[in-house]
Amino acid sequence: MTGSPLATAGPQETTMDVRMIWFDFGGVLGPSPKDLFTAYHRKTGITAEQLAVALGEVSEELGRPALAALELCAISEPDWGRLLGAALTGAGVDLSRARPEEFGRQWFEGTHANAPMLRAVRYVRDAGHRVGVLSNNVREWQPYWRRMIEPAGEFDRIVDSSEIGVRKPDPRILRIAEAAAGAAAAECVLVDDLAENCAAATAAGWRAVGFGTTRQCLTDLGAALDLPGMAAACLGDPATG
Repeated sequence: MTGSPLATAGPQETTMDVRMIWFDFGGVLGPSPKDLFTAYHRKTGITAEQLAVALGEVSEELGRPALAALELCAISEPDWGRLLGAALTGAGVDLSRARPEEFGRQWFEGTHANAPMLRAVRYVRDAGHRVGVLSNNVREWQPYWRRMIEPAGEFDRIVDSSEIGVRKPDPRILRIAEAAAGAAAAECVLVDDLAENCAAATAAGWRAVGFGTTRQCLTDLGAALDLPGMAAACLGDPATG
């Protein structure tokens, strides 16, 4: 999903109308879900399909979608990991190489952030916009994902679901983000890979740029911010995308 282009200001107005650009971590700044599942399979022998089925069983048991219980700190990672391990074991999956009770450490181990998107953060900042991370994330995973985004430099604000007890697409997290940034809804842009999060942002008066591929996202964000050279500058390698 791609958000509607932003109204652009003239050159003399740019510094007077600084917008807050909020980047999601998972699937935008961070590794793609496909890369994470592939890497986890390589490290543990557990296939993407086996893991997805077990994750679904845990979600059903907890009565919350996806990783919501973790992302809201309704359960600790070790307790959640024990549920995941039980679901995998019940399906006959070999756990000899897996460490489900410290899932995040193994999940992110050896993976890398999306370098062109980290460059985009710097590019947007250098163009005069403020930048933030607005992420559904897990308290115990902070050391891993925050380390990944360090090459992007300083973020003006970080709003993490595990710290505030609200997650996207709940509109309350958008209001919390606005307050944290001291920005109006119309001044905020969300870059996110999930259509429901983009839809929630636009419904709340934000602009949204959906992430499908790196090239597409950079092109759309550059167009939205009137930064036509951003995609080429951030991709570097024309084959990337």
